[in-house]
Amino acid sequence: MKSQTKLLSLFIFAFLFFNCSSSEPETPEEPEIVIGEEPEEQEEVEEPEEEEEEETGAFEDLDSSLPPSGNFDLAVWKISIPTDIDGSGTADDIKEDDLSSGYEDDRFFYTAEDGGMVFKCPNAGFKTSTNTSYTRVELREMLRRGNTDFNTTGISRNNWVFGSAPQQDIDNSGGYDGLLTATLAVNHVTTTGSTSHRGRVIVGQIHANSDEPIRLYYRKLPNNELGSIYFAHEENNDDEFWYEMIGSRSNSASNPTDGIALDEKFSYRIEVVGNELTVTIIREGKEDVTQVVDMSDSGYDVGGQYMYFKAGVYNQNNSGDDEDFVQATFYSLSQSHTN
Repeated sequence: MKSQTKLLSLFIFAFLFFNCSSSEPETPEEPEIVIGEEPEEQEEVEEPEEEEEEETGAFEDLDSSLPPSGNFDLAVWKISIPTDIDGSGTADDIKEDDLSSGYEDDRFFYTAEDGGMVFKCPNAGFKTSTNTSYTRVELREMLRRGNTDFNTTGISRNNWVFGSAPQQDIDNSGGYDGLLTATLAVNHVTTTGSTSHRGRVIVGQIHANSDEPIRLYYRKLPNNELGSIYFAHEENNDDEFWYEMIGSRSNSASNPTDGIALDEKFSYRIEVVGNELTVTIIREGKEDVTQVVDMSDSGYDVGGQYMYFKAGVYNQNNSGDDEDFVQATFYSLSQSHTN
């Protein structure tokens, strides 16, 4: 009897062992989803936020070991410097191809230690024409990009017109309307000469046939810690109007409470759409300062009026010491038009 019981126990054990070893592994249970509720999402790992570059921005990509054209697109510009190497009696021009191929001059135009593009202009030197009273180290927009088949003046592919110009001029120009943007710091202004000349420098322009729809000035008087920003708008062969944006343009202006110090970065935007000129000054941590000018009666929407941007330093002192100078460093510069 005992042996029979023992055999029965062995048989039951073998049966149970065989069934357990050959069965499928248990499928894990699906998480319960309650109707009307969204299933819980897995927590996402947040990507680090990309830092936005300020309008007056950081310019880490500028390389101090390169000439200006290594950091800036200068193929659409030529530059005037206050020398007369060619013996013409007027300032020398470095044309688009040479300028964009590495031109630099440690007296006037070079790369700063922080990679910025330096424009430096003394009081004394050759001028761009007999009609000009002041020296400059200044870029002149050249839409032809070195193609000498296009005339540099007149209605041509080298220049642009207002969108309010006659359609024929729009068709025959290099574009219409325009936007010039720059970020810069004025490093030095003149401190000698007449009170009406000290401390003035033009850092951006639109030039027409013989007048300037805008000349943008920075000015810091010797006794002030901060500088002012203002601009002139010339009508075509007519009156000139002044617009003060930050501080005053007065020869005896007090220190502007919201002014811009030497070596302080700021940005400007000069934009023309049709007969409307908009000038904006941008500074980090401060509200933009904007001035709009209606140019409907300024006479630039007639046939034959062509435009080009200018940027750099146009010294406004011819009464101070010869070696006195203006200097600005540009950290960004761009221009565009509607084609």
